[in-house]
Amino acid sequence: MSLWRLPEPLLLASRSSARLAVLRGAGLPVEARPVAIDERAIEAEARGTGAASDDVARVLAQAKALAASALAPGRVVLGADQTLALGGDILHKPPTLEAARAQVRQLSGRTHVLHAAVAIVRDEEVLFETVETAQLTMRDLSDEAIESYFAAAGPQVIESVGAYQIEGPGVQLFERIDGDHFTILGLPILPVLACFRSEGWVP
Repeated sequence: MSLWRLPEPLLLASRSSARLAVLRGAGLPVEARPVAIDERAIEAEARGTGAASDDVARVLAQAKALAASALAPGRVVLGADQTLALGGDILHKPPTLEAARAQVRQLSGRTHVLHAAVAIVRDEEVLFETVETAQLTMRDLSDEAIESYFAAAGPQVIESVGAYQIEGPGVQLFERIDGDHFTILGLPILPVLACFRSEGWVP
């Protein structure tokens, strides 16, 4: 018996392989349906109204979910986004390996915050939203340690803000992590599953 009671799979409005793996690992049938939105313009507008980094993540998750929902009537859509806040700054995915090295140097010896937001939408109606937070403290890294990390982690470091994947060699960079593992991966699955149970979509 399937854990998912709806006739069609959940739609994930994200390109993230980590989020897809979390949902499938929870026993949910999922189709990845990423959408093209101007994330930086949406973020700039939100920041212009005084939105904090956690609210920026929420706005982006909602925008993705609503855009995907408009193209898929009747389907349940999950939109997700994550922001990395360092002091008053929001960091983004590094475009190059040199930018990734610069991010790791910037985070070295400091504590940063990850905000992971989720929006559940059906027929362009937001049914559920949440933003979960984790704090991560990076070790004080020498240049040698940084280069060793990049040699081990490979070019996929540019796929994640902060230039690390905590489920891989990136865990070597940290001395302390406070928060839910799934929040760090970018999809706080427990409140999502609670929403699905309340809707009767999972037992």
